[in-house]
Amino acid sequence: MALSRQEVQKIAHLARLAITEPEATAYAESLTRILGLIEQMNAVDTTGIEPMAHPNDSNLRLRTDVVSEPNARDKFQGIAPAVEAGLYLVPKVIE
Repeated sequence: MALSRQEVQKIAHLARLAITEPEATAYAESLTRILGLIEQMNAVDTTGIEPMAHPNDSNLRLRTDVVSEPNARDKFQGIAPAVEAGLYLVPKVIE
């Protein structure tokens, strides 16, 4: 499926995008290549193939859950403008 420059300009207008003539021509070529690739992928016979979320169905190795940084909450809250009960107080922004 090939897209023309006019079709790209119409799509850009509907999306409220301002594109120049050279950009419209370049986008038309790029989008045509992308749509051609999609057509090739759709032509592949996938009967009997199970869909998968990821091509690598292995489990991820997890690191051990250990503390790697010291607790510096008091240090950081010491320089905060307003703190109460271990929480940072911030100005109200939503009325």
